[in-house]
Amino acid sequence: HVQLVESGGGSVQAGGSLRLSCVVSGYTLGNICIGWFRQGLGKGPEGVAAIYTGGGNTYYADSVKGRFIITRDKARDLVYLQMNSLKPEDTAMYYCAAEPGWDCYSDSWRSGLGFGYWGQGTQVTVS
Repeated sequence: HVQLVESGGGSVQAGGSLRLSCVVSGYTLGNICIGWFRQGLGKGPEGVAAIYTGGGNTYYADSVKGRFIITRDKARDLVYLQMNSLKPEDTAMYYCAAEPGWDCYSDSWRSGLGFGYWGQGTQVTVS
């Protein structure tokens, strides 16, 4: 049973940076798709970034490309989302999601429908 715990959220001024962490337990990071999603107040969920740990392939939403970086630390079963040049519109609850044995398959990760496991979220506020 996969469990995910996010951390690293907080409040930051526009232009600043934050690094979110997702601890993955119950499955090793050798063959799993990990995604980061966000949902702002009154907005629908948005796929932000994803990584397939088997090959290291990464995927990004156009809104964060060039500013956010998703990486994994297999030794510590951690996935990070480094967020740079933050904007007020990045304000949202950020969630980590996982699906074992899935390569994220191109753009299909964006909908979130392929992920069976979700964390509780961590709030990011940019002012």
